[in-house]
Parts: sequence; structure tokens; C-alpha cells
Amino acid sequence: MAPTTLTTTEAPADAWGIIRRVMPYLWPPGDSGVKIRVSAALIMLVVAKVIAVTTPFFYKAAVDALAPDTMTPAWALGLGAVGLTVVYGIARAFNIGFQQLRDVIFAPVGQRALRRLAAETFTHMHRLSMRYHISRKTGGLSRIIERGVKGVDFLLRFLLFSIGPLVLELAMICVILFFVFDVWYLVIVLVTITAYVAFTFKVTEWRVKIRKVMNDQDTDANQKAIDSLLNFETVKYFGAEAREAARYDVAMAQYEGAALKTAYSLAFLNFGQSVLITGGLVGVMVLAAMGVQAGDLTVGDFVMVNAYMIQITLPLNFLGTVYREIRQSLVDMGEMFGLLGQPAEVRDAPSAPELRVDRGEVVFRDIRFGYDPARPILKGVSLTVGAGQTVAVVGPSGSGKSTVGRLLFRFYDIDAGAIEIDGVDIRSVSQSSLHRKIGVVPQDTVLFNDTIRYNIAYGRPDASFEEIREAARAARIETFIDMLPDGYETTVGERGLKLSGGEKQRVGIARTLLKDPPILLLDEATSALDTETERSIQSELRTMSQGRTVITIAHRLSTVVDADMIVVLEDGLIVEWGTHDQLLLHDGRYASMWQRQLSEDEAA
Repeated sequence: MAPTTLTTTEAPADAWGIIRRVMPYLWPPGDSGVKIRVSAALIMLVVAKVIAVTTPFFYKAAVDALAPDTMTPAWALGLGAVGLTVVYGIARAFNIGFQQLRDVIFAPVGQRALRRLAAETFTHMHRLSMRYHISRKTGGLSRIIERGVKGVDFLLRFLLFSIGPLVLELAMICVILFFVFDVWYLVIVLVTITAYVAFTFKVTEWRVKIRKVMNDQDTDANQKAIDSLLNFETVKYFGAEAREAARYDVAMAQYEGAALKTAYSLAFLNFGQSVLITGGLVGVMVLAAMGVQAGDLTVGDFVMVNAYMIQITLPLNFLGTVYREIRQSLVDMGEMFGLLGQPAEVRDAPSAPELRVDRGEVVFRDIRFGYDPARPILKGVSLTVGAGQTVAVVGPSGSGKSTVGRLLFRFYDIDAGAIEIDGVDIRSVSQSSLHRKIGVVPQDTVLFNDTIRYNIAYGRPDASFEEIREAARAARIETFIDMLPDGYETTVGERGLKLSGGEKQRVGIARTLLKDPPILLLDEATSALDTETERSIQSELRTMSQGRTVITIAHRLSTVVDADMIVVLEDGLIVEWGTHDQLLLHDGRYASMWQRQLSEDEAA
């Protein structure tokens, strides 16, 4: 199981909060396999660093062995200059080898953590309510998740294998400089390190703010690009290609300005770091040169001091990069954990049971709901849909028709009242079981950019190919599919745009037939189609409705004349109900709507 998500709506407020959030992925409770791997990687790390700080001793001994009148250390007498050089090379190879072995051991841990976090984020996004998703920008959301997941991978790797090892290596080198040479070597090194770290952290904190602005501009530009491409047809309809390009270019120009500031500040940081490191290196080497001239040090000592300073210089240079990237990763992860921290508006009750549907009776009891508390949509709707009945909900735009369907599917929780299926409040059962029992054919069927077979099988992934064909046959689309060169393996394109409206709708009907739900919700399923296609699909929908409880949300009244009951919704209230003939005889709101639509059809 992945670690639980945050319960607040904000990202962790500080860097340590984010690091604590990540640690369970690195050291998961109860997972001994991961802990063994991390421990083994740390052991390899320590071995590599011990070899790294002892290697210059072999270098020094080899140089002293080549220099005349220089005493060779007792431990090196039997090796000679050539032997010491070979040992020096072997030590360097072992150092690199243990570092690579460390990476090999840790790689599965990092990739597993990355996968778990990505899955947790993806799953959490699907748990969030419809209200959250319709208010978010998809392009920006995907970019935040992408950067955040990459940030976690970077943080796991470099937190464990850069900052810790750097501190260990610097500590060991400082000890050697103090005991083998002189305290002034240690003083110069410590002053250099302190000044370098202080400068790096200060400038990097400044740069993080600049980078945050750059990220925001990048997210905005990416969102505009994706939004424009998703609405490709609309852009073409209005000849807005140049306008969209200009809009995207404005966003990229803002990104360009922020990126230039980032690049300039990086140059300043690199130059300042170079000055500090060079100053420390020169200071230590001057001391060593004076020691050689005074006869207190050998040429080998001078070379060894230089080797240690290079060993300090390289990781310190790396520290600047690592710290910058870690801070940036923390910013990216903070945004992502902010998403993970968004609470799910619609939640299952503790230990919620599965919904069982024996009859399929649906009851709405005094339903009150509003997307905004200041603007109620449903103001006390009570409705009973008997088992096996077809009930149509009609009314003018904005009356709350589609809201009834969304509440039944539990995209939102009601403010007051209750919705029951076979006498069970849908809030008391698991959402997954509720969703399995309800089939929805929406007004605009959106398909995945995959094959027709995949899209039909989405209703029941374990269905056999023959069952898929049977569903297509029942939806009267099999003949069309068989005429295609690739048949069921035909790719439908982004959002199904390679198919016509009627073909998409039939694929949607087929996958709902394959799902075989006891309750069917038809949410203006044909209102976006032409009259001929609508009439054709209506027959499939009537066949599909047999033996099921059906709630039809309709705009065109001609599509619901056969319903067992028609409910007229207006301003969030039921104002009339009855059969088509009864409502016409009543000569009320429904009759008025019927006459108006007849007049519009005649005029057309």
C-alpha cells in the first residue's frame, strides 16, 4: 500500500515537511526487501568513500618513490613506484565500481517509489469530485504531476547519494588534513566550505523564486497549448489559428523572460562559486608549496594535498547543482503534494458494503442541491422510478435535469434528502459498486484514442471478442465496423473524432450494453444528433431499455413519448408528472413545450 495522502488542501509548508512526506517511499514500514536494498546501497556508498579518501595516499607514495632522496613509507617499500601506480589505478577503479554497484542496488528502490507515487497521484485524481475537475485546467494539471513525480525520483536519489556522501567525504578529508598536515590547512578548507555553502544557499534561494515564476509560466503555456489542441475543431470553425498562435506566443514570451532571468542568475552563481573554490585551492596549495620549500613536506605531500583539494572541489561544485535541483524538486513536489492533499469531496462511508440491486427501484426523497450554496439547483425533488419502469425528466435548460443524473451517479453528494436504490441510501454503499450498477449513455459520447474493440470492451474488460461483437450487433454498428479495413482494430482518434456523431453514439451504446447494468441513465443521449440518426438510435435505446430501470433526461420531447412517466422539472421543482397523453390532456407546462417543439419542427 502507498503511504496515505495528506489531509489538508495545501502542500507541506516547508522543505522538511516535504522530505518527511517522501521518506516512507524510501524506507517503507514493513517492507524488509526495500530496507535491505537501501542498507546495502549505503554500505557500498561508505566503502566507495573510504577508498576515495585513501587513494591519494597511493598517489603520494608513488610520487615519493620516483623522487630521489625521498623516504618511501614502510607500507609501500615492497611495491615500488610502478606497483604503487598500479595500486592507485586499482583503487580508483574500485571507487567507481562500488559507486556503480550502489546505483544498481538502489535503482529498483527508486523506480518502485516513482511508480507507487505516480499510481497514487493518478488514483487520487480519479477520486476527486467532478466539481474539482471541471474547475482545473487539464494541461496545467498534467504538467504539475509530471514535474512532481520526476522531482521525487531526483530527491530520493540525491538526498541519499549526494548530500550524505558529500558530508561524509568532506569530514574524512578534514580529519586527514588535520592529522597528516597542519591545522591551517583545515582552517582554510573549513572557511572555504562555509563561504561556499552560505553563498550557494543564499543565491539558490533567490533563484528558486525566479524558477517558480518560470514554472508558472511554463504551466500556463502548456495549458494553453493543450486546451487549443483539444479544441482543434472549434479553432478551425472560427479561423482562429493565428489568434491561438499569438495567445500561445504571449505565454511563451513570458516564459522566455523568466527563463532568461534564471539563466543569468545561474551564471552569477557559477562564477561566485568558482571564485570561492579557486581561492581556497590556491590558499591550501600555497601552504603546501611553502612546506615543500622548507623541507617539511615532500613533493608527494604536495601532490596529495592537491588531490584532496580536487576531491573537495568536485563534490562542492556538485553541491551547488544538487542543492539547486533539490530546491526545485521541492517546489515541484510541493505543487504535486498540494494536489494529493486535495480532499475527495465524495467519499465512501467507513466499511461501505457493495450495492445489491434485486429490483432496480430508484427513489429521490426531497432532494436539495446546489453547485454553489448561494444558487440552489434542486429545491425539493421527490420522484419514484419503479423497478423496470422508464421515467423521463424534461424541462427547460437550467431546470436541473442533468443534475438529477449526476446526483444518481454520485458525482456530487446532495445537500439534503436521500437517493435510494431498492431502499438503500446510495451514500451508504461503495461508489465502485454503485457505478457498476448504473449504465450511462451521455449526450456526447467521448471515446479513448484507441481501437473500436477497446472502446466497446471498456464496458466490461474481461468480455470475450464474441460478446463484444454481440454488443456491437445489438447497437446496430457491426455492419459499419465490418466495412472498415481494420474492423474492430480501427483506431477512433482523439475523443473519437474519426467517427461521426451517430457512430460514436452507437459505440457508446454498445459498451453500455456490454456492461449490462440493471439501471440505465440516458442523459440527452440523442439531442446532439440529426433527426434521422436520432430516430435510428432511439430504436436501439428502446431495445436496450427492456428489462431495466431507465431514467431518461431529454430535451426533445418526441424521444420520450413512450415513457411510463414523464416528469416536468422547472426551476428546481417538479411542476407536472404523468404519461404523455395525460400531460397533453392536462394542457399545462408540458403541453406548451410540446406545441412549441412541434412548431419548430414544422418550421424546420
